[in-house]
Amino acid sequence: MLPSRPDRPLDRTRLPEPVLDRSPELVSLYWTAWETAWGHVVEQAGVPQSPYMDEGFDPAVIWIWDTCLMTHFCKYAPDLFPGVESLQNFYAPLHDGTASALLIQHPDNPPLLAWAEEEYVRHTGDLERVARVLDAGHLQQHFTWFDTVTPGTLLPGAVMPTAVERRPEGYRWGAIQSGMDNTPRAGEATWYGNSRGGILWLDAMAQQALSALSIARLARLVGRTSLAQEYEAHHADLCAALQHHWDDEDATFYDRLEDAPFPFRRVVTPAAYWPLLAGACSPEQARALADLLEDPRRLGGPVPWPSVARDDPAFRPDGQYWRGGVWVPLAYMSARALADHGHAALARTASRALLEHMARTYADHSPSSIWEAYAPVAAAPATDKDGRTSVRPGFCGWSALGPISMLVEHVLGFRVDATTRTVHWDPDGDGRQGIRRLRCGDTLVDAVADGDEVVVEVDGPITLVLAGRPVELGAGRHVLAR
Repeated sequence: MLPSRPDRPLDRTRLPEPVLDRSPELVSLYWTAWETAWGHVVEQAGVPQSPYMDEGFDPAVIWIWDTCLMTHFCKYAPDLFPGVESLQNFYAPLHDGTASALLIQHPDNPPLLAWAEEEYVRHTGDLERVARVLDAGHLQQHFTWFDTVTPGTLLPGAVMPTAVERRPEGYRWGAIQSGMDNTPRAGEATWYGNSRGGILWLDAMAQQALSALSIARLARLVGRTSLAQEYEAHHADLCAALQHHWDDEDATFYDRLEDAPFPFRRVVTPAAYWPLLAGACSPEQARALADLLEDPRRLGGPVPWPSVARDDPAFRPDGQYWRGGVWVPLAYMSARALADHGHAALARTASRALLEHMARTYADHSPSSIWEAYAPVAAAPATDKDGRTSVRPGFCGWSALGPISMLVEHVLGFRVDATTRTVHWDPDGDGRQGIRRLRCGDTLVDAVADGDEVVVEVDGPITLVLAGRPVELGAGRHVLAR
């Protein structure tokens, strides 16, 4: 039985409403992303969780990293979009042995489940869910499974066998399992990548470090002190190991080659930002990674975050999937990493540039759509791996992260933490800007700046941190100086 899609229109009055008078095209793209994503809320019999978010590849198959990344925009409308709930379609088959009508493409896709859960509770404040997930052990099981599964294992309900293999010196993996299918990181191997040897993948280690960090933080939120300490120790060990992927000469993270003495595979990609997001970097390393994004010969330029540096011989101006194509989820991850570690202004500038490129592509390219990936030069979708056809249209799917999450978090400058009832907001530039109906747990926030005046309306108490200045607000309307 094929999945069914919503038979009712999307109710925009239940979504946050951005205000950005100087960039109406970005606001328009925001609404397009939500409308497109609404068609990806599907129901199906015979699966652990229905409805769930469909990523847009194959109605019979789900991907771990697509689903995890979609949660990062679903968090803004959790009563309409089953983001974090969709993770049950991985937890139940992989770790409870539950049968499912859905196939899992790569069980060893990037292990981002714990990060998705942590980010969700920051918006919903749902500590009961956190306690339930931790007590079920799904996040801990997946962390251990990723480190212990035998490569070549074909699990029931999986499309492809596993490739990941934890070695004393790092992680063997594969290009397609990493999600970066035809990345030049894999050398001259097929686009399935070097699965069983040769390359030690930096992102596998960094994503495990991020998982450990998120599990520890979730455990702290619900008073599981011993569990938090256990995963803080895992995090510290993985962060220390990640330093073996850092090249002082080029000032970036690289994959390593297993041949002694473990030389680097010198291919610059946005995967270098996973260690930064995982909290594994010194301030000096964070500055160096920021420099990569500011360099128009590397990962910068008018269209930031190409999937391989522009000065790499493998770079293709038409994108050719992961040979230059700009992938919104990696841009989102990189912007979050930079903003969280001292480079919020750069994250804002680069995010705006990417969203403007997406908006130009929507306006200038036919058909008008939000695409799976974008060309790194022209206002067009990226080409697929064949270098001829375009990538998939209507991809919301994870590409909604740009028009929704990057707009809210970086261009408009809002960050929410419902666990402390706090909203951080850094308005930027001239003109009327802000948001209405932003959720902080069970509280709705309207916040609009116009000139030197900021008007905030809330239906419950929150702390508003306005440009670094905390202000305690009770329910009602407040007029503040910007």
